[in-house]
Amino acid sequence: MKPSQRVSMRRKKFVKTPGGRTKEVFAKKISKKPICALCKKPLHGIGKGAKTKRRAERPYPNLCASCSRKKIIQDARKRFLSIQE
Repeated sequence: MKPSQRVSMRRKKFVKTPGGRTKEVFAKKISKKPICALCKKPLHGIGKGAKTKRRAERPYPNLCASCSRKKIIQDARKRFLSIQE
């Protein structure tokens, strides 16, 4: 086991060898599915993978569809009220 493999980016996994011994193997951690920042539900249509692949190409990419809709309406109302005053 190399010291370069003992990092927090890799998780420790115990594997049984054909000889019957148990050996530590440092495997890559599996990334989690991205979740909404407000309601904590998983974001649909975005896969697990690299950080760049887990970003939606839309305003408020860290929010789900319903939360982003609410946020856009809230911002529009705020902008409208500031114009009226």
